[in-house]
Amino acid sequence: MSDKYTLITGATSGIGYELAKLFAKDKNNLIIIGRDKKRLKEVKGEFEKINSIKIHFVEADLKLEASVEKVIKFVDENSLTVENLVNNAGFGSFGHFHEVDSEKDLDMIKVNIYALTRLTKSFLPKIIELGEGGVLNVASTAAFAPGPKMSVYYATKAYVLSLTEALGEELRDTNIKITALCPGPVKTNFQSRAEVVKSEKAKKYMMDAETVAYIGYKGFLKGKLIVIPGLKNKIMIQALRMAPRSAIRKIIRGVNTK
Repeated sequence: MSDKYTLITGATSGIGYELAKLFAKDKNNLIIIGRDKKRLKEVKGEFEKINSIKIHFVEADLKLEASVEKVIKFVDENSLTVENLVNNAGFGSFGHFHEVDSEKDLDMIKVNIYALTRLTKSFLPKIIELGEGGVLNVASTAAFAPGPKMSVYYATKAYVLSLTEALGEELRDTNIKITALCPGPVKTNFQSRAEVVKSEKAKKYMMDAETVAYIGYKGFLKGKLIVIPGLKNKIMIQALRMAPRSAIRKIIRGVNTK
């Protein structure tokens, strides 16, 4: 087995878990990151049976700067080589900006932006030195528009998409893969954690995490810069690109109901 590893944040559930499973099936050693130590141990035991791969886990709450540094320190102290970085951890909030708890929105920025940026800053230079591998950032279709009632979440995902596109252009002439996975609403615990209740129309567009992860994984392996799972989501993004911003804001405000 290779001594190279794929590091995945938010790997114990949802899209992160499904991505970890796909990397494991392709015989990639894993470093899985999550907040629940018991669940991390369960996932480690489950995935080790797939291909007898090596798996390490780090219990870390990525809204804490010390936890982000803990992940980096773990990799360094154990002399592990990160070949692929999957920045999947993230969460949202729901409500008018002035009404949402400030701490929740600031914590979201720490996870969705700070942790992603810090980990990428740490591991991407080493991936470039390695000459192979890459970075897969989980963004969202939310990255393409302003999001009334989920304003900070949409803004954080816009950052993730913008950063990923810039990195992809910077590394265009290398073998390094840079991908932004931009799913629409997915059937995970994201909705309940963000306290979002989607309209009946919006619920029809929700995809399952396994399908989203598979499309994202295959897109990453092919070196695609932006991956938007689902035909309806692709059509929606094209429509957003052509529609007036004023109309987009009104539409999204109507979709994000409670």
